[in-house]
Amino acid sequence: MPTPTEIRLLRAEKRLEVDFDDGSRFVYPAEYLRVESPSAEVQGHAPGERKTVPGRRHVGIMSLEPVGNYAIRILFDDLHGSGIYSWAYLYELGRDQPARWQRYLDELAAQGLSRDP
Repeated sequence: MPTPTEIRLLRAEKRLEVDFDDGSRFVYPAEYLRVESPSAEVQGHAPGERKTVPGRRHVGIMSLEPVGNYAIRILFDDLHGSGIYSWAYLYELGRDQPARWQRYLDELAAQGLSRDP
């Protein structure tokens, strides 16, 4: 599994950029990372328990914290910070971003929810 060679937090732009050792480079909007958080609060405790998180269009990233040599914890300005983003999960989020984002937008629409607070 590829591992990051560089991680850049761009607070003002509300995004994270990650370069991987296989040459891949992904740009993650803070909103995308927040609504795809690997935390139990978002993903649930079992398959089928995933929650759609509305109202995060303007969320930002306050800080990043390393977790061993395999992940980072992201603290968002809505004070969510319980998800641990492994290198494998970050890579998957980058690789699958268009499909995952569209799924999120479809879920919001189906539930009558909005990206706006």
